[in-house]
Amino acid sequence: MADDAALPLTDESLREEVRAWLAANWTGPLQTDAERKAWMAKVVEARWAVPRWPSEWMGRSLSDAQARIVEREFAAVGAPGTGQDRTNLWANTLLARGTPALKEKLIVPLLCGEVGMCLLYSEPGAGSDLAGIRTRADRQGDHFIVNGQKVWTSYAASADYGMLIARTDWDVPKHRGISFFFLPMKQPGVEVRPLRQITGESQFNEVFITDAVCPAENLLGELGQGWGVLQTALAYERSVMGEGARGPRSGVSEGPGEPLIALAREAGVLSDPLIRQEIARVVGLKKLNALNTARAKADLKQGTSSALMSLGKLAMSRILHEEARVRTLILGAGSLLEGPDHPRAEDANFLTLNAYFTSIGGGTDQIQRNIIGERVLGLPKEPEVDRDIPFREVRTS
Repeated sequence: MADDAALPLTDESLREEVRAWLAANWTGPLQTDAERKAWMAKVVEARWAVPRWPSEWMGRSLSDAQARIVEREFAAVGAPGTGQDRTNLWANTLLARGTPALKEKLIVPLLCGEVGMCLLYSEPGAGSDLAGIRTRADRQGDHFIVNGQKVWTSYAASADYGMLIARTDWDVPKHRGISFFFLPMKQPGVEVRPLRQITGESQFNEVFITDAVCPAENLLGELGQGWGVLQTALAYERSVMGEGARGPRSGVSEGPGEPLIALAREAGVLSDPLIRQEIARVVGLKKLNALNTARAKADLKQGTSSALMSLGKLAMSRILHEEARVRTLILGAGSLLEGPDHPRAEDANFLTLNAYFTSIGGGTDQIQRNIIGERVLGLPKEPEVDRDIPFREVRTS
């Protein structure tokens, strides 16, 4: 008689297992950072954090459909920690392309949220065209020496590592001379300077890198093949940005359900047919984007990239701008107010300004339209006169 353990796991038995585990371990909202870390460690150890991943890397090798069962059960009790095989940009990129040594060192800490990360992609002269980067990494024995400048880097001041793209070969065309690293950030050769944003915050930074040391084992993918690794990382980033974005800043609850409906009801304008039509348009965009995102995720395999992710990312950008516009429409002249005494107006103005973050981060709206046009719709590519010449011969302004 076959061993029961070898039988396929049914949806119902999985659901019962998750519920039993949560009942035995989840005790309610996490109040402190220490509680959050302890909870995340439990989730990772129980292999619920990345249920789609193979068992050798803290997963359960579940199908996407069964992993969604796990996510729904966690969501039902308000417990965080699962679904990181979809949302953890850092860990997914590392699993797909990292060296065995780096994975052994960082996979679990990344899943537990014990390691701070940032993105070291854009440069002052290479924003939308990331292949034009001039930060360099030169091999010296068992490490690389990195020099250059990065900009628009979120949370660089607190990061332990930065996912870095740097040029390692100047004698090949621009896309083929790039390598991808996990650069240690807490070292003398890395200087972080905050940038003031239009929202008054300073989440973005510029980073100056001078003779910084990066171990060779921190190279992801093959030397000079970092462009492909970057596409994998960008796919995960766009996936996360396409699913959702930052909400209101005031912290004042708008109640359950669709926020725009709650806001319109509170403002006494929910019966206005124009307001109802505008809200319906935003809700429709959200529903359509959820369907497109599900399609894109079904198309995305571990360690690959998908042009369909650009659809969700571009759609979320439009949704955020539209939602901010409708909030302002609902509030009318009241949207001109600001400060803690006027939380609804404060939130409307903040979300109007913050919507541009999604229009720029992870590739601008214009870049997403190019990707969709070329890789989804099959339209002709834009001409690139410097695509096939050695990078050292590329002319710069």
